[in-house]
Amino acid sequence: MKIDAVERKCHANHEVKCSDCRLAAICLPISLELEDINKLDNIIQRGRPVHKGDRVYHAGEEFKSVYAIRSGAVKTVRNTKEGEEQITGFYLPGEILGMDGLATNNHTNAAIALETSAICEIPFTRLEELSAKLPNLQRRFFQLMSKEITQDQELITLLSKNSADQRIVSLLLSISSRNAQRGLSNVDFFLPMSRSDIGNYLGLTIETVSRVFSRLHKQNIITLDKKHVLINDMDELRRIVTTPDR
Repeated sequence: MKIDAVERKCHANHEVKCSDCRLAAICLPISLELEDINKLDNIIQRGRPVHKGDRVYHAGEEFKSVYAIRSGAVKTVRNTKEGEEQITGFYLPGEILGMDGLATNNHTNAAIALETSAICEIPFTRLEELSAKLPNLQRRFFQLMSKEITQDQELITLLSKNSADQRIVSLLLSISSRNAQRGLSNVDFFLPMSRSDIGNYLGLTIETVSRVFSRLHKQNIITLDKKHVLINDMDELRRIVTTPDR
């Protein structure tokens, strides 16, 4: 697939600068002038790819950086009071994670790669210093913080009110929208997470997740081949989300 080829290229090239990155339009550099992008670029640390199952950071670890995903995908997880793992989010290329550590100076979640991923590490003290000099960068970071809060609130609403169909369709629509922001297809994409991860995140059993996906496939609303999703009827997906008591 073309998408895979792009991802592999990003994995191999650890020297990609912000000014050359295909995700600059949705990541931190948005609205920055080239000179300012270069200043941001100078503080970013780009290591080797994080492999599937590896941690970007651990729960309880001291908060030092935020992280931008250049390619791949990452999930964030926390441990409940009962000692069970609860997935709190899925992050795709161009998105920023790690802001859970802002309040207490320690990460409340762990971040785990869902597949081989290229990560940009941005030391927060350096980011603060640079943001003070670049109002557009500071504004962009506040926007990302607001988006994170909004997503948390939407997840709480999703889990408290919506049916299994609506929860799963909402996730598909979210991934569709986020792909569109990256300039990728919003109807033809791969799910980076497993059925088990989806169930954990949405508060559903893996059997329920599989059953809903199978029903959407049989109704030709989507075509599903393992993790490959083709949306055939976007309007119907949106109708499912807005129809009460489905």
